[in-house]
Amino acid sequence: MPETTSRAVRIHATGGPEQLVIDQVTVGEPGPGQVRIRHHAIGLNFIDVYQRTGLYPNALPLALGMEGAGVIEAVGEGVTHLKVGDRAAYAANPPGSYCDVRVMPAMNVCRLPDAISFETGAAMMLKGLTAQYLLKHCKPVEGLQAGDFVLFHAAAGGVGLIACQWARALGLKLIGTAGSDDKCQLALEHGASHAINYRTEDFAARVKEITGGKGVKVVYDSVGKDTFDKSLDCLVPFGLMVSFGNASGPVAPFAPGALGPKGSLYLTRQTLFSHITTRERTQAMADDLFQAVTSGAVNIRIDQRFALTDVRKAHESLEARSTTGCTVLLP
Repeated sequence: MPETTSRAVRIHATGGPEQLVIDQVTVGEPGPGQVRIRHHAIGLNFIDVYQRTGLYPNALPLALGMEGAGVIEAVGEGVTHLKVGDRAAYAANPPGSYCDVRVMPAMNVCRLPDAISFETGAAMMLKGLTAQYLLKHCKPVEGLQAGDFVLFHAAAGGVGLIACQWARALGLKLIGTAGSDDKCQLALEHGASHAINYRTEDFAARVKEITGGKGVKVVYDSVGKDTFDKSLDCLVPFGLMVSFGNASGPVAPFAPGALGPKGSLYLTRQTLFSHITTRERTQAMADDLFQAVTSGAVNIRIDQRFALTDVRKAHESLEARSTTGCTVLLP
């Protein structure tokens, strides 16, 4: 059987976008519990930047990319939920989706409904599953009901625009923040009840104003260092602070005692990969996401497309915060 070769975007040292290089690699046959998938589209996410810079350490050389969509070419022993020829999509460890074809664990790979395109599948899995666990599994101790206020930072980004729409479908009043008036308008068009330009307004003061001085039950924060402290001031007593990213840099160490005077607050640091540790849980979350998309409740907005060979430009755009919605790389 002839060997399969693939282009793979890897880093051999951590650093800026200039560290991204395209290597030629040999791809073998899938072993037990694995599949080989040929990508039609690949998702771009901030976690890719964190891995490239070394904020999230990995052994080098490192193949980047956490999500993709394509066609199953080969199936290893023990894999029963996928077969050769299936359209499929995933968000999964280990990294390595920035490539033409790869062998990977099958556990987090899901059959892609025919109604969802490869580009949409590649754009939606990591961000959509993130929005799913945030809104469905990261709830305050007193729960979330229709009409409750929540605060979502970076509301015009890939996860944010999905969350705006899904929150609206759940009856939540999502207050979104973004870094420009245009991005605020985008969040409003996708279901945010209110939008705050954090570059020109004090978002904590505006949240109190919007909520009649009460605050929100949950803050969903992927920005990190720049928004963390003020976010705590936006919460009602027993409110929940959900940190799930560090786009502005990691949050500085702080004393847990500070949570008491602010209303006995709860704090959690979440990652998607804690939520998709089994085939069954992955599939259940994916089914919920697929239903939200195919029903029209959530539209996956792809605003940027780059050729795989232009991956450095894609990373530069993401880090400059010049992107909106989702970005895909095309092999």
